[in-house]
Order: sequence, then C-alpha cells, then structure tokens
Amino acid sequence: MSKPKQADISALIESLISSGVEFIVVGGAAAVLHGAPTATVDLDIVHRQTSDNVNRLMNVLTSLDTIYRDPAGRHIVPTKDDLMGKGQLNLSTDLGPLDPLCRLHDGRGFDELIPHSVVLSDSGKSIRVLDLDTLIEIKDSTKRPRDKLVVSLLVALRERDL
Repeated sequence: MSKPKQADISALIESLISSGVEFIVVGGAAAVLHGAPTATVDLDIVHRQTSDNVNRLMNVLTSLDTIYRDPAGRHIVPTKDDLMGKGQLNLSTDLGPLDPLCRLHDGRGFDELIPHSVVLSDSGKSIRVLDLDTLIEIKDSTKRPRDKLVVSLLVALRERDL
C-alpha cells in the first residue's frame, strides 16, 4: 500500500505532541504556521536528540508504519541511530511525508534552535516553531529557488507585524 504524497500536517503534529516528542517545526510548515500564503507537502521538524525523546519519536514512526522515501522502492525502516545522526531523514508515514532533520544544513540542532523558536497555540495545543527571523535566515541561506519565493512572503509577514 502506498503512502500519502501530501502530509496531514495537523495529524502528524498531533501524533508527535500526544506522544511527548520534543521538536521544533521548521521549513515550509513553519512558514504556513506563521501565516504565509504558501503550501507544503511535508512536515519538517528538528527533534531533541536525547535517548528518551528519540525513543518517543521512534514509537510514533513505528505506529505510523514509517519507511524512507526511496526512489528504488525499497522498504527501509528508520532506526534510532538514524535519528541520533546529523542528517535529514526523508520519511513516508501513513499520514504523509515527515522529515526529521537531526540538524539543519548550517549544523544547528534542537538545542541551538530553541532560543530561536516561538510557541504557537492552536486548539489548546502548543507547537514550537522556528521564529520568523530565523526562518527567513535559514530559507534565504539555502539558495533554492522555491525558498527564495517563500522568503519574500515571510519578509512581508514580518513587516506587517512590526
């Protein structure tokens, strides 16, 4: 059975929160949560890399029958060691694409990003999201064309809120 190509971001976040996973939403989903008129197909998170937190995240991944998005179609299951690494995991879950980033492309992990995050509340749930200034900085530094488009939207949001 194939996995959804579009993430159910609300359901993924709910699964992570209800399991006690410590994480920060980054990437396109962070832009959406800040109110940018854009769309994303996956949920990018940076998770705290402690043994207990990785165990909680692994439980969520297992419950969602998670595998790597593999162009060759192989059935590769993520491991705790993968989640304790330094790279980005491109995963497919029963709720759509979820990409745990152990570290951002600039090397910053959860502990370095916590001071650059904000807590947003929605329907009684608190979600930690990369703050707007840091999100702009990160998106701008990737030099990817799609990120450049989002940067202009995020800058407009920031200027509106000043």
